[in-house]
Amino acid sequence: MISDILSLVEKHEQWRGNECLNLIPSENVMSPAVRSLLASELGHRYTARDRFYMGTRFIDEIEQYGEELAKDVFGAETADLRPLSGHIADLIFLACFAKPGDMLMCISPEDGGYPGLWDDGLAGFLGVKAVPFPFLKENMNVDVEKAEETIKRLKPKILIFGASLILFPHPVEELASVARENGALVGFDGSHVLGLIAGKNFQDPLKEGTQALFGSTHKSFFGPQGGIILADKEHGEIIKAKIYPRFVDNAHWNRIAALTLALAEVKNFGREYAEQVIRNAKALAKTLHGYGFPVKCANIGFTQSHQVILDFGNYERGREMAERLQRANIIVDCVIRIGTCEVTRRGMKEEEMAKIADLIKRTVLDGENPEAIKKEVAKLCSEFQKVEYCFK
Repeated sequence: MISDILSLVEKHEQWRGNECLNLIPSENVMSPAVRSLLASELGHRYTARDRFYMGTRFIDEIEQYGEELAKDVFGAETADLRPLSGHIADLIFLACFAKPGDMLMCISPEDGGYPGLWDDGLAGFLGVKAVPFPFLKENMNVDVEKAEETIKRLKPKILIFGASLILFPHPVEELASVARENGALVGFDGSHVLGLIAGKNFQDPLKEGTQALFGSTHKSFFGPQGGIILADKEHGEIIKAKIYPRFVDNAHWNRIAALTLALAEVKNFGREYAEQVIRNAKALAKTLHGYGFPVKCANIGFTQSHQVILDFGNYERGREMAERLQRANIIVDCVIRIGTCEVTRRGMKEEEMAKIADLIKRTVLDGENPEAIKKEVAKLCSEFQKVEYCFK
């Protein structure tokens, strides 16, 4: 039994870690130092704000250090590293400020919004009525003029910008003041673009008018899987007072130590990393478009994020393409979204994006044998095993 478990993990690490082009935009790779902290002695321990547990002085210092780093990196007045995921961060924000019957305006899942916020997710669970932002699918963004009119007419209690399919900055600055004038609290789910925000290469939601920025710490941001909440002082203090024991008890302090070190890496290397992520996404999108792939938003430059979206018209067609690419060790999701965050962290640049586009073309359009392409994928991956944009 033990050998079976260890063998499965070893096989996964060899395959996904060494032999695959990992292009899922909701994944990234940690530096060896950050990864090592997840296996540290901290993983055995508890601490609590009421000082119930003894032996916590270093754990408490680590958390305080991490919060200060997060405030510095994101320009926030408060920070909390305890949410166990981006979804839990969403839950905390909504539950702290919305009551049953209140209205939430966010991006509909049909337009690429996060399904976890919608009727089958947190909105339905909390008894909140979810209504969609008016959306321009051809631009993959909020329709500002119609959204302004809708906010004034419906007067939602909460607005949440951000989405699972996000190519361009959302119009926070254009709509936040309208929202506040009509009694709404404004948040930004930055799960996908948190690393680009931290790297000063996307948008700055807190400066543009949101009261809170929250989300996952393992997508374009290259920390451990988990969540984070950044906020102004007024709303951040409310959130911090309610997290324990309502939403999080043991916050997994090995994760918080790893996130703190990832924050230090982002502070030192985040701008350079984010710039290259976006350059890579643009280069990949342009080349794929030139090959005839249905790349979204060709008319407005394809993307300003880590994502490239191929629109095959329906989920079934996307799954068919994703499964064929998987046979060539090219890993994408079934939308298809292609993410450049992990390959960038491994040191790939525009030249490698051209190679990746060619491998995708040969697998999908040319119908070459995926088994043959798999060997070329493994060779390319073998040349980029070292994690970049971190302390050496």
